Amino acid sequence: MNFWNIARPEESPVLKKTLSIMRLTTLFSIACSLQISASVYSQETKLSLDVNNQTIKEVLFKIEKQSGFRFIYESEKVNLNKKVSVHVKEQTVETILKRLFAGEGVKYEITENNFILINPSTKNEKAAPSSQAVLQKKNLVQGVVTDENGEPIIGANVVEKGTTNGTVTDLDGKFTIQASKSSVLIVSFIGYTPQEFTINGNQTFYQISLAEDTQTLDEVVVVGFGTQKKVNLTGAVATVDKKTLESRPVTSVSQALQGVMPGLNIDMNDKGGRLDYNPTMNIRGTGNLNTGSSASPLVLIDGAEGDINSLNPQDIANISVLKDAAASAIYGSRAPFGVILVTTKSGEAGKATIQYSNNFRWSRPTNIPDMLDSYRFAKYFNAAQKNSGSGTTFIFTDDTIDRIQKYMASEYPYTSDPNGSQGNNFFPFNVASNDNQNWPRNFIDKTSFGQEHNLSISGGGEKVKYYLSGAFLSQNGQMNYSDENKKRYNISGKVTGQVTKWLSLDFNARFIRSDIEMPTFVKLYGDRFFAETTKLYPMMPLYDNNGHYTRNPKLMQLTSGGRSNSSKDTYFTSGGFHLTPLKGLGIHGQATLRTESYRHQYNVNKVYLYTRDNQPVEEAWLGGDPDLAAGKTFVQSQTQQTSMMTTSLYADYEYSWNKHNFKVTAGMNTEYYYINELIGKRYDVINENVPSINTATGTSDLKGSSKEWATMGYFARLNYDYEGRYLLEGNIRRDGTSRFRGNQRWGTFPSVSIGWNIAREAFWSPAEAYVNLLKLRFSYGSLGNQNTDNYYPTYSIQNITVGSVDAGGRWLLDLANKSNIASSPGLVSSLLTWERVTSYNAGLDFGAFNNRLNGYVEYYIRDTKDMVGPAEEITPLVGASAPKMNNTSLRTKGWELQLTWQDRIGKVGYHASFNLSDAQTEVTEYPNPDKTFYTKDGDGNTIENYWKGKKLGEIWGFKTVGIAKTDEEMQSWIAQHDQSKLPNVGNNIWKAGDIMYANLDDNPAIEKGTSATDPKDLTIIGNYTPRFRFGFSLGADYKGFDINLMFQGVAKRDVWVGGDDRTAYSKGMIFWGINGGQWDSTGYEEHMDYFRPEGDEMGANLNAYYPRPIIGSKQNQQVQSRYLQNAAYIRLKNIQIGYTLPKAWIQKANLEKVRLFFSGDNLWTGTKMSKNFDPELIYQNGMSYPLSYTLSCGINITL
Repeated sequence: MNFWNIARPEESPVLKKTLSIMRLTTLFSIACSLQISASVYSQETKLSLDVNNQTIKEVLFKIEKQSGFRFIYESEKVNLNKKVSVHVKEQTVETILKRLFAGEGVKYEITENNFILINPSTKNEKAAPSSQAVLQKKNLVQGVVTDENGEPIIGANVVEKGTTNGTVTDLDGKFTIQASKSSVLIVSFIGYTPQEFTINGNQTFYQISLAEDTQTLDEVVVVGFGTQKKVNLTGAVATVDKKTLESRPVTSVSQALQGVMPGLNIDMNDKGGRLDYNPTMNIRGTGNLNTGSSASPLVLIDGAEGDINSLNPQDIANISVLKDAAASAIYGSRAPFGVILVTTKSGEAGKATIQYSNNFRWSRPTNIPDMLDSYRFAKYFNAAQKNSGSGTTFIFTDDTIDRIQKYMASEYPYTSDPNGSQGNNFFPFNVASNDNQNWPRNFIDKTSFGQEHNLSISGGGEKVKYYLSGAFLSQNGQMNYSDENKKRYNISGKVTGQVTKWLSLDFNARFIRSDIEMPTFVKLYGDRFFAETTKLYPMMPLYDNNGHYTRNPKLMQLTSGGRSNSSKDTYFTSGGFHLTPLKGLGIHGQATLRTESYRHQYNVNKVYLYTRDNQPVEEAWLGGDPDLAAGKTFVQSQTQQTSMMTTSLYADYEYSWNKHNFKVTAGMNTEYYYINELIGKRYDVINENVPSINTATGTSDLKGSSKEWATMGYFARLNYDYEGRYLLEGNIRRDGTSRFRGNQRWGTFPSVSIGWNIAREAFWSPAEAYVNLLKLRFSYGSLGNQNTDNYYPTYSIQNITVGSVDAGGRWLLDLANKSNIASSPGLVSSLLTWERVTSYNAGLDFGAFNNRLNGYVEYYIRDTKDMVGPAEEITPLVGASAPKMNNTSLRTKGWELQLTWQDRIGKVGYHASFNLSDAQTEVTEYPNPDKTFYTKDGDGNTIENYWKGKKLGEIWGFKTVGIAKTDEEMQSWIAQHDQSKLPNVGNNIWKAGDIMYANLDDNPAIEKGTSATDPKDLTIIGNYTPRFRFGFSLGADYKGFDINLMFQGVAKRDVWVGGDDRTAYSKGMIFWGINGGQWDSTGYEEHMDYFRPEGDEMGANLNAYYPRPIIGSKQNQQVQSRYLQNAAYIRLKNIQIGYTLPKAWIQKANLEKVRLFFSGDNLWTGTKMSKNFDPELIYQNGMSYPLSYTLSCGINITL
């Protein structure tokens, strides 16, 4: 038997606040009972209600909120789920109850303590015994009611079952009641599971502990232009509450969202853990091929587009993710690949609440591979040189190896031969040196510090509510020598006011500043920095014999070569109104303005090497760029101003007729975006300590641009449900964009979704006690994508460069001040139009065991058609490239699973959740009939090509037979299968320790094909698309202690990190060690597991993992199955342990709540991938800025 006071509030995020309000209500009720009688109070208390199509249970809750009345009823005997509409003004509670229960066969009684007991009426009720007679038969019973943490529950109801005899607990949770011997007492309170216990005649004091109720009643979800009850959703919508973001030691919101829900895919950026980059996000996998448009989800913060990673996580109230077209259709062409709706916190009626939280964090790299020591490194390279067959000269001489050994034994004081020289009278700094450095640890073996502080004040009355907050974040970078730092400042305020009964206004303002400082080398040339420094040898000195930095580590560039300073100010202002002129009708309007001011200045200083006699010599800053030649200095300053104006005006109308419920929404919204950029550059800086345009005297370059776009859309939505059983939603959006021209400018995008809540059917009644929610849903939607990379894709723009000789080139005459050039623009197509994204979704929502178990399953298909694809090849005689066309299509298929469980066992509460998703994308249209593997981009770089039928992520390579153990085995193999035609085989010497590749075609020779139609011996050996993404969390609480663990990972992913020589930065030296050329190679501990025959001076290793290394040859390093890496992983994304201090300890300090916590991110990773790699960071084959694991501690205080 379940007893309830009233219906629980609709939104779980306000539950705690509601409990506080109810406590105050209870105290008010107790006070009233001491001063006035129930009859007087009930007659004098006048209530006003304006309720449409809500259950009686919800109406009773509203009455409680307005008065001192408390309702007690037996839920199995009284049906309060009937939906009613009540519109009364200044009426007594008796009048309202008569209307509610008219014809329902229900009676109610108002007790002296203003309890209202509701029971089913009976035809022949016996006269109740007098109170005096009852008291003579009753015993005095006392007790205390607490929650699971031992905290007293104020205002809990204690009622003798089957009677009107009851009381409430006092400020200490204690109660006293006269009850009959052997009678049953029922203890209940909002948000907790009621408890029954039988009075034992020999026991007079009882200690009762109430557990939080796990049942979810009509949770409300934020959707496009409104809210909906979760139980009535027919689209694919998932939510994240504020608890997910609390106390996480992260610098961005997206980091905290990784692994939280299926379908929201968050991956580390190619730049790794750099402070100026955040993780990337997509919804339900790859949306396009990045050939001319964006497939990123639309992020709306309080109704306007914004950067989720710039927000203070503690300001977020909830996040809704709209995954399918039916859910996001109302946003039209800006949201074809899903929407992330972020709602920030608002004030709530009641006394002012002040909250302060902080955390202090310490971060270290998740993975640091160790180099070989200098002796083994030299032997490894000499062996590779010997294997090349290019003579007997070794890279490292016997003299150098002898000095290395002596230096490692502390018998030699110099890092290089003091009598030797290299270049312009420098101490040797390459292969003739004898230092013993571990370069990865030199650069990234660092503990970086960060801290975060948050302060908020919220409260208000019935008319005005407010929320104010401020936050500060500081985080240092992960690299030594670079002195990187990020600071973020957040200030926000939100005020809502009820001007009249039919008009409310709201105002929202937010300011965000982000400052990032780092070396110019890391900011502008970070990719190249890691590619360059990976090639360092351990014997290369950090310092020369005179104590100066040497050339190769690039430490001069890091420490004194110039600094990059960027600052970004974001201002967000929003105002809105809400009108309710008629019953069921709401009119809403909002206007927002977001402006951003971005400033970035960086400079390049001279860097010096020092000769043996300490004389400075100007050194090239970085090779291959004339601006970075020796002696060059310059400063560049960039300013960027952006503004975005968003307006929306819409109305919604709700109407119920019998069991039919309708809601119609219609409106329009507009967006206008403008960006203006100015870049100035000037050479020859006078004073490197004060770099600016004004302190430089050389030639100047000036660049500027301004761009804009706008959209306008009209939308309508219809929601219908029959008794919450049969559900229907339809959306239509008519969008116009400035990015297309003429009759291509406007598009119409429809969607429809249906649902069937089987658990509401009469035939399901016997199973309802076990499965209380079982809802099938289906949706279809078609959206356009106006998010083209080019704001003016159908217009030809001629680039004109004005400035110096270096910037503009020479125009006929060598006139530096008049050196201007104009480039011929590429051709464009005036027919370029919308990409079309069509999605189909089927889902099943379920809840079981009184909603202890909840979850959903989704299956979806998404077609992206008419994508902007590559231009067709045309004759060079035209003098311009061909125009891009809508000639590419993709199809993505996937599924999602989400399960959650929460319950209590005695005083222990626990919860668990699990999510799993998978998606694969196939090319269904692409202009590549020959199915060639590679093509060229606009800059002439070799890039991956696509063709119809190709699944994204395919890895083509050779099947590996194995490593030949003897020369005879190898010669026998190549006698049958000629491997000399493989690319980059050097001197074509095949011996023991070399790879034998499988023959897969009719030609006995092993060859590498160039297309999928003629792959020769290539085949699909894997796929780098992350498959079976998962996340699961476990948590428990007991007497103030709480612990939560969150794991995240990918169950299947293949990656090739061995390089392919397509670009300068795709070398595979971190994986292979020796990777072709001498200066494209390195040596880590993992690389010592290479093939060595019997008699080798480093010891035989016939069952090695790696083949024999060969300088100048990649014959063993073809893309192949043996060395394909399994990048599947599981990571302990977060662990958090907290303790909430007992109220008895903190009440004297006037504190409401104090929680201490310890938190850790990325503390453990399980993977089968090579130890040289982090499985989440494979950009440039591992040559990238490291990721970090973090330990933090902090405190949360509520006043």
